[in-house]
Amino acid sequence: MVPYLHGLPTFLPMTIAAIEDSGARELREHVHAADTAAGECWNGLLAGCNAPGRRALPGRLRVLSAVVGEFAGHDWWMSDGIVHRRRVLEAQLRIDGAVSEGDGAEFAEAFVGYDQAVATVVVNVANRLGTS
Repeated sequence: MVPYLHGLPTFLPMTIAAIEDSGARELREHVHAADTAAGECWNGLLAGCNAPGRRALPGRLRVLSAVVGEFAGHDWWMSDGIVHRRRVLEAQLRIDGAVSEGDGAEFAEAFVGYDQAVATVVVNVANRLGTS
């Protein structure tokens, strides 16, 4: 079952909550763009068609992952945060694979992992910076 936020389905509920709680407002636009593309992709997967969101999602996730890395800070992202970086990228690749294969179950499972990985980075950075 897909969670809902403000009456709309969301695939990134933990990330959205982490952004709101931490004040990481600079990520909001990218998270919502990826979340919207995920919903469109999900609908395409359920319908068995190649919907525009299905084609747009991998690019939106790459942008979101890159912006999260910038938010985390290059030095942390490449050193102490390397475990988090790997989790984000591995989940992103799982989603890409599920989209390519048209596998809705794998897509849903992989998105939970991606959401958790990105939200963890946001919370970790906010705690490091003392903004939460």
